[in-house]
Amino acid sequence: MLDLRQVRERPEAVRAALARKGEPGALDALERVLSLDRQRRELLLRVETLRAQRNHLSGAVAAAGREDRQALVAEAKAVGASLKGMDADLDLCQAQLREAALELPNVPDAEVPDGQGDADNVELRRHGALPVFQSVAQAHWDIGARLGVLDFERSGKISGPRLTVFRGAGARLVRGLASFMLDLHVDRHRCTEVLPPFLVNTPSMFGTGNLPKFGGDAFRLEGADLWLIPTAEVPVTNLYRDEILSAEVLPIRHVAHTPCWRSEAGAAGRDTRGLIRQHQFDKVELVYFTRPDASDGHFEEIVENAETVLRALELPYRTVAVCAGDLGFSAARKYDLEVWMPSYERYVEISSCSNFRDFQARRANIRFRPAAQQPLEYVHTLNGSALAIGRTIAALLENGQQPDGSVRLPPALVPYLGIASLRPV
Repeated sequence: MLDLRQVRERPEAVRAALARKGEPGALDALERVLSLDRQRRELLLRVETLRAQRNHLSGAVAAAGREDRQALVAEAKAVGASLKGMDADLDLCQAQLREAALELPNVPDAEVPDGQGDADNVELRRHGALPVFQSVAQAHWDIGARLGVLDFERSGKISGPRLTVFRGAGARLVRGLASFMLDLHVDRHRCTEVLPPFLVNTPSMFGTGNLPKFGGDAFRLEGADLWLIPTAEVPVTNLYRDEILSAEVLPIRHVAHTPCWRSEAGAAGRDTRGLIRQHQFDKVELVYFTRPDASDGHFEEIVENAETVLRALELPYRTVAVCAGDLGFSAARKYDLEVWMPSYERYVEISSCSNFRDFQARRANIRFRPAAQQPLEYVHTLNGSALAIGRTIAALLENGQQPDGSVRLPPALVPYLGIASLRPV
């Protein structure tokens, strides 16, 4: 949620920032917020005036003689009735204002490049040499089926499309990758591991900005106020909803491995095949809570931590600064890490790292006191995928394919798997 005082005092700057982001309906939501904010302030002034009038009349009744008291009492009752109706109007206006404010996306940072979509994202750096093959590179779904580690046919039978059965070494690879990533982030990157619930309530979805706009992208349990998590970011961020954190505990660095569920309703084309866009997938997620003056440094830290995983797995990748039109609803700044997929002949997103500034903290009411006697401030929240496990497996299968049909695995995984390659069973 944006700071309504900033919206009120700098409407043109907010309007220009939202125009850069290009979120559908954002400018209309802004005008509604500004209109409702004016109405709220007008109603508040009238309520305060009536309260002052009521208080004055109460004092006048107490001091009045018998002949004047009846008229003053009648006038006080009339003011009280008007005040009651005005209070109801004010409550309704404030509820409508909050509802409209929840529709406003975050504004992009000034350094975020202009652009309308992922084609306008700006490459910052590349790492790793691209593999060279003696013949045309095979797609990971073909490799996985041939090795017996991915079973799309049976998963389709039991569940439908965009779901996968991992078998044998494939299932072990999911487990081993999760353990490898968690150990790396806990031991080297000073994160505290969290295993949150995989079901969250509606306030939690509002807190991270998944509702109200993206309810259609999530799965909800019928007959219950519970949602399957689209990412660990939702439950981990809401651990501290409606809390005041001690400044001494910041930054808080959490890492979580969870399954994630997404409808992927708008997805189409090649990415819907294989492991790239699935309804259910595993992911290791980093979630940080920081002081506002430290969030830029922690953003770079999260990006570096995610890149460390890719380098350890010896996967070629590039880092791109996401343009304003591709930021999404909640982020003020975002970098994507894109891994090379040989059969695609292009880089594919494997991690997004975002700085939300105080946008989520305002929605979830997460604050801290910088020092004694100082006013409360909202924390900044950040998150990053480190990494999406299904996409990591896809990248390992494609980049590690060998002429003899096996798949070479990076040495970093050998302690977790007990094998250095995948071979047909």
